[in-house]
Amino acid sequence: MSAPTSHRVRSVLAIPAFRRLWLVTSVAGICDWMSLLALSALATQLTSGYTAQSFALGGVVATKLLPALVLGPLAGALADKFDRRRVMVVCDLLRFVLFVSIPLVGSLWWLFIATFLIEICALFWIPSKDASVPNLLRRPDQVETANQLNLVMTYGVAVITASGLFTVLSSVGGFFGGADSALPTVFLALVLSGVAYLIIALTVLFRIPEISGRATEQRAAAPGLLALLRDGATFVVRTPLIRGLVIGIIGAFAAGGTVVGSATLYAASLGGGNAAYGVLFASVFIGLALGMGAAPRMARRIPHNRLFGAAIVAAGVALVLVAVSPHLFVAIGAVMLVGGFAGIAFLTGLTIIGLQVADEIRGRIVAFVQSIVRLTLLGSMALVPVIVGLVSARRVDVFGYPFLIDGTRVVMLAGGAVASVVGMLAYRQMDDRRTEPILPDLLAALRRGEPRQGAGVLIAVEGAPAEETTEQAARLAERLRAAGYPVVVPDGGQRDRERWSAATREAALSGARAKALAAAAVRADQVERVIRPALVQGAVVVVDRFLVSPLVQFGVAAGGHVELDTGELENLAAWATGRLRPDVSVLLDRAPSDAAPRTVGVAGEEHVRVQRLLTRMAAAEPHRYVVVDADGSPDEVAERVFRGLAPVLPEPAQRPADAEVAP
Repeated sequence: MSAPTSHRVRSVLAIPAFRRLWLVTSVAGICDWMSLLALSALATQLTSGYTAQSFALGGVVATKLLPALVLGPLAGALADKFDRRRVMVVCDLLRFVLFVSIPLVGSLWWLFIATFLIEICALFWIPSKDASVPNLLRRPDQVETANQLNLVMTYGVAVITASGLFTVLSSVGGFFGGADSALPTVFLALVLSGVAYLIIALTVLFRIPEISGRATEQRAAAPGLLALLRDGATFVVRTPLIRGLVIGIIGAFAAGGTVVGSATLYAASLGGGNAAYGVLFASVFIGLALGMGAAPRMARRIPHNRLFGAAIVAAGVALVLVAVSPHLFVAIGAVMLVGGFAGIAFLTGLTIIGLQVADEIRGRIVAFVQSIVRLTLLGSMALVPVIVGLVSARRVDVFGYPFLIDGTRVVMLAGGAVASVVGMLAYRQMDDRRTEPILPDLLAALRRGEPRQGAGVLIAVEGAPAEETTEQAARLAERLRAAGYPVVVPDGGQRDRERWSAATREAALSGARAKALAAAAVRADQVERVIRPALVQGAVVVVDRFLVSPLVQFGVAAGGHVELDTGELENLAAWATGRLRPDVSVLLDRAPSDAAPRTVGVAGEEHVRVQRLLTRMAAAEPHRYVVVDADGSPDEVAERVFRGLAPVLPEPAQRPADAEVAP
């Protein structure tokens, strides 16, 4: 949707069940990051010597990643088979016990075991939480905003908050207890994390019953775990969209693991030390937060399935810039770009899962994605140090400036290239326009038009033949007015009907382009004179055949001998509307053979062409389309249209009742 970010955030947080789950997720994210800092600090304090401490730190990271090797798909299957709320409560209670037990035992071996078990709990908790989010929302378009809120908190605010809390605890402990207070301070941080998980468990159990979602009797009839695992894997393999998503995630997080595994040595090659490493680390998360904030705005211009792959390609290119950066300042900017594009890809991927994967299998897909993330990071972090060690460092002069080429730069360069290639593969897997060149396609989508203003809603009724869309648009407008919405129908005036008639009048073959330009001119005038002012006033604008149908019909000229390029027609339509897009399009779906008898010959070919293009666009952006079966009486179809739009319409009371615009 095109509503301002603040409005979208407020509308999502106004849902009590989601607001409580978001607060729970926020506290859990802070605890995860603070416990990682505490566990890492405790591992070094329980050992002595550089080698032993390095092993201990590596052991903490390994025990947090290893559970995904075998338990990731199982976690998702449990999220789909059992009550998600109960799974979350049990996991939180276990984490409470495990965190409190670490200070009580106080040994390195138990730290590794407890960390491993805590990560297993997280592995079961995250798919249950993520899969339940769409069920708590009121409209499908809110999924992206909900994911944005969760990710910004988990990978932005939570990181900063956890670091601040750990720093405060360490400072307070040092102030009161001196150097000997380091160990008790870490113990206190772990106990606080455990208590927080106990509070989370009680909150989920008693305050968010909506997480349970589906009825108990439906869950009792669910298939066994092996069948769930098999169905989940089959869905990933056979669904091009999800297959492309997995391919892209592998490339993105392989690049991320490359940065993590070589960051310390890379900072040293730039002449910095721990401070430079800290700045680079912070830059990744700042970029991640900025990218997740920009993703919804990008998604208004580029469909999610194309935005995901494009973001990964851009992240790979940015990683190449990191590899060749000669100064720390340039490296910080390039690393921020890597994080930003990764944030766009991550949020877009979760949004695709939330919008286009059925509830019955969503938990397994989320768990599969989370497992891929962990396994890719683990493999990258394990291989990168080995590869870095095999490449000998050498210093070369670039325009008189000494430039150090070591293993970190070679690995980052290779990682960026791999991520770019994998991103292009993901783009092709997920794109609905696979024959179109990637770069021109993206540049055309990013080309700016007139900014959208106002809180109005633009609804288009699309399909063929035109008589049916006109009738259903009129019926929808009447139904919305009766429900209390201020409605504007731009096509209702005699002036517009005469213009459309003149623009679409039968002409010779040589007049196809002129007819398309005339239709575009009429649409441009209508958008500027009626539609945009109505949206500014907060009205619901119902348009018959807004974007595709009025222009794509000229792709089949009289006699069927001349066909205009579809891409040119779409660009012409976008230009005529100032790239204004409907908030939701109703697609009247009917097979050509079932259409009215008049849809024969050229008209029938037009019908097939229009329906094919609309169906392709609806498949690419299902959150922007409501597909309605057009078979049946006009009253039956009108009822289906209104029912289909109900989940995406705001409350009538939220809009001014006196919004009127003269068509």
